[in-house]
Amino acid sequence: VQLVESGGGSVQAGGSLRLSCGASGYTYSSNCMAWFRQAPGKEREGVARIATGSGNTYYADWVRGRFTFSQDTAQSTVYLQMSNLKPDDTAMYYCAAGGTYCQDYRGQGTQVTVS
Repeated sequence: VQLVESGGGSVQAGGSLRLSCGASGYTYSSNCMAWFRQAPGKEREGVARIATGSGNTYYADWVRGRFTFSQDTAQSTVYLQMSNLKPDDTAMYYCAAGGTYCQDYRGQGTQVTVS
């Protein structure tokens, strides 16, 4: 299984970014994909997850409508549209997939820096 993230970068507070994650070697349908993040000195935390079969999405409470998780099932790709970014959103963002907690596989991560 390979998960490849892209789309990170540096933005000013209030700005937007869209992260992408392409999955290969993975049974994408009827499964799950998720985004996690980890800031320096902090524990990894879940951001959002999607049930790839139904398209149902679930978000951490602190997202509060700022992020949108979507998917392109034909491309086995998920997206995380992030808006109204805050400095506290600065972290390495990881795409993950599979297993009960959607964490069996993880990508290399993409850095998001908000100043």
